[in-house]
Amino acid sequence: MNSPISVLIVDDHEIVRRGIRAYLETQPDFNVIGEAGSGEEAIEMALNLVPDIVLMDLILPGLDGVESTRRIKSLSPRTQIVVVTSYHEDEHIFPALKAGATAYILKDIRMERLAEALHKAVNGEVTLHPRVAARVLQNIRGEREEERNPYTELTERELEVLKLLANGLSNSRIAEQLFISENTVKGHISNILSKLHLADRTQAAAFAWREGIVRRPEG
Repeated sequence: MNSPISVLIVDDHEIVRRGIRAYLETQPDFNVIGEAGSGEEAIEMALNLVPDIVLMDLILPGLDGVESTRRIKSLSPRTQIVVVTSYHEDEHIFPALKAGATAYILKDIRMERLAEALHKAVNGEVTLHPRVAARVLQNIRGEREEERNPYTELTERELEVLKLLANGLSNSRIAEQLFISENTVKGHISNILSKLHLADRTQAAAFAWREGIVRRPEG
């Protein structure tokens, strides 16, 4: 029988550490060998205990999770870092991955999925939360929003829909204006949101005003 996977849990909230620990201790495949509440403590414990996996929060007192990840990987390359955080913005994702994290998952993950991610991590397999994977893919493709030209991203019809949307028209009013069905309008809006990587029509309207796709009349 293989030895249990040794895990060090790093989070500045004791209730989070205890919750994760309580679950992992019910699983015969895992052995929680320690808890740390700060980056400095995590590095010292990782050096002394050499865990298979460090579960790493990013926001920590003292050294943050990114720098702690970098130092632990330098001291113990065999240790796999699994980031468990509430943050999914680029400024958190890419530094953590570049520092050596094998997985990046969010704290809303189910415990069963967390266990799966730990099993993968110990074998060097990458696990990314879907939101994180989407951001990584966009980065690889060079499709960051600030680098996109909305006039080349959208078709002429989509630009027409976006302009009307930004001026506050409902789907039914847009359909009337453009002599198309309301379902077609919904399809265009879905494409607009997908192409511009926006969450909803409010963000789409804000994008249109910000980028000058629509302008307030002069005078």
